[in-house]
Amino acid sequence: MNFSSMGLSAQILQAVTAQGYDEPSAIQAQAIPAVLEGHDVMAAAQTGTGKTAGFTLPILERLSAGKRAGSKQARTLVLTPTRELAAQVHASVETYGKYLPLTSAVVFGGVKIKPQMARLNRGVDVLVATPGRLLDLYNQQAVRFDHLEILVLDEADRMLDMGFLPDIRRILAALPRQRQNLLFSATFSKEIRTFAKTLVNNPVEISVTPRNATANTVEQHIHPVDKARKAELLLHLVKTRQLSQVLVFSRTKHGANKLAKKLENAGIRSSAIHGNKSQGARTKALAQFKAGKVQVLVATDIAARGLDIQQLPYVVNFDLPNVPEDYVHRIGRTGRAGMTGEAFSLVSADEIQQLVDIERLTQKAFTREIVDGFDPVHTVPLSAPSGGKKKPTGGSGHKRGGKPAFGKTGGGHHTSKKKHGGHKPFHKGGKAQSEGESTAGKPKQTSADGQRQSQSQAPKAGAVSPTQRRNRRRRKAAQAAGKQGNSGNHSGQSPYGSAR
Repeated sequence: MNFSSMGLSAQILQAVTAQGYDEPSAIQAQAIPAVLEGHDVMAAAQTGTGKTAGFTLPILERLSAGKRAGSKQARTLVLTPTRELAAQVHASVETYGKYLPLTSAVVFGGVKIKPQMARLNRGVDVLVATPGRLLDLYNQQAVRFDHLEILVLDEADRMLDMGFLPDIRRILAALPRQRQNLLFSATFSKEIRTFAKTLVNNPVEISVTPRNATANTVEQHIHPVDKARKAELLLHLVKTRQLSQVLVFSRTKHGANKLAKKLENAGIRSSAIHGNKSQGARTKALAQFKAGKVQVLVATDIAARGLDIQQLPYVVNFDLPNVPEDYVHRIGRTGRAGMTGEAFSLVSADEIQQLVDIERLTQKAFTREIVDGFDPVHTVPLSAPSGGKKKPTGGSGHKRGGKPAFGKTGGGHHTSKKKHGGHKPFHKGGKAQSEGESTAGKPKQTSADGQRQSQSQAPKAGAVSPTQRRNRRRRKAAQAAGKQGNSGNHSGQSPYGSAR
């Protein structure tokens, strides 16, 4: 099958050919006919398999045969969880629709809203948006959906993870009931399927890969290392292997800034992107990384769904994500469009539960590969998904080599005999909010993973936290003040001092 046999117009085929594509990917081959026929669609595929073109091409074909959008109207609405992904989808719309008389716009937070309002005033055929900014524009009557024909939720699972469900429900309430609904995502969790039942009607369900599977084009490595030496190991790997383009994921914004600064001080051209950065700074950092001016880009999970970098060779998990599905999306930044890539996770002993969750999700027991000179004091024990029936991928449980595992690992295999040393795994705080655009406040932990995470973070029995100690001191002070008050102290002054 090729694109020319799928019922697409000559203008769209011209744009597709200009990008060097002749045959559709697996997801495109199934999704394009279903969308062209007007069906609701639920499509799941790994990142890098062409999901965006899978809905962009048929939507442009359908819109080209209709009436142009009126003032402040949008005929198609595409919702994405992050600004980067919104910009990427809009770029795809512009690329494949360049020979069509259609208009499009992208709106997201972090930039001035007035230019967006002016653009929407003329009406657009395709509007790509993040939920928070779209609601701002709708509440200011800058956009209406009276004639909306198609709704697309891209990376819907990520939107729910980030707490956008209340915003999405508000948006759905403003849309006409008669419309085509498309859900495209890398994974479909139980929560997404429950939500989809309220949205789609008799959908065509497409899944071209096993649920929550990682791409076969990505070689995955686990490097046990003590937390205090993670930055040192990352520097060692980058320098010894002379890596020119590395995407590093940090769990927190502060951690991303700190790591980027440490790499810069060591002579590695680095930059950080996360939700606290302005949109201009994020765009500049990403452009420099794509152009090769920045060697290492340190990012939080805001970038896990929105980065589209051609032939990105390496991804590094400096911290393992709290949500195991995010591991799939992180490493999906490499090994895209048939290319090969490598993903490396620097894992300390306190991250064993996150690693176990990832192994359960992907149904893989990873070999622990210790880099020479970075033997951890606290080992990362082996785990066995599915009741221990799976064997570690790549051979025995622990592997040691003379070279870092960016490529083939030399040396023999051995099983580590070091004991855990009584070091018990622990979790730091909950998942950081990546984008911060939801008007519903901080996302709630409602998934099974979130419940498990909360339980694992519970303090030990009998342990007293600093907050508890502080509250005890305040209660004692209050009791003492009460006794003084009974003795004639009626000044009304707070026992804690002056008000702040």
